[in-house]
Amino acid sequence: MPKHNNVIPNSHFHKDWERFVKTWFDQPGKKKSRRDARAAKAARIFPRPVSGLLRPQVQCPTFKYNSRSRLGRGFTLAELQGAGIQPREAKNIGISVDRRRFNKSNESLQRNIRRLKEYRAKLVLFPKKLNKPKKGDASAEDIAKVTQLKTAILPLKKPKVQHETYVIKKEDRNLVPAYEALRQARSDARNLGRIKKRLADKAAAAQSTGGKK
Repeated sequence: MPKHNNVIPNSHFHKDWERFVKTWFDQPGKKKSRRDARAAKAARIFPRPVSGLLRPQVQCPTFKYNSRSRLGRGFTLAELQGAGIQPREAKNIGISVDRRRFNKSNESLQRNIRRLKEYRAKLVLFPKKLNKPKKGDASAEDIAKVTQLKTAILPLKKPKVQHETYVIKKEDRNLVPAYEALRQARSDARNLGRIKKRLADKAAAAQSTGGKK
């Protein structure tokens, strides 16, 4: 028997527990396989970007997160029309399209139109036939300089919030601490009725004593 106030041994080893044990011994090999697959895909889709299609900038749903921006599913038809791009052409030049999404504000519409125009200006479009380039296709010199983009296409930039600063003066150090001021304000608000009644009783008592004299 075990000594002292410990847990009583009650191990159940007749449940074929070895079938339920999960191991992860293939983790280093899987890591290498994923890395090789990424490299093979990058070589297969060259010179297209590794990260895939261009995505729009949208706001997160719900009241809690709608101040945050993230990448959406695809551009709306109105955004493509504002940038002068046909929906059928968009997929061919690496732009994602979402026919179900629509713009609720002019701000989001203009923001994604600017995003499309910036992408279109930086895009190097290969001709279908090198000996017969069409209007808008890249020249032979531009094609020779092309490198594959390994990072995200036009990543979102977090806006820098500038907070207002205030220099603490000498007279500010003699003020009532904020905690004490809040406690006093809560107490005054809670006891406002009692304070008013006490002042009214005091005024009535003073008036009655003054009338007797």
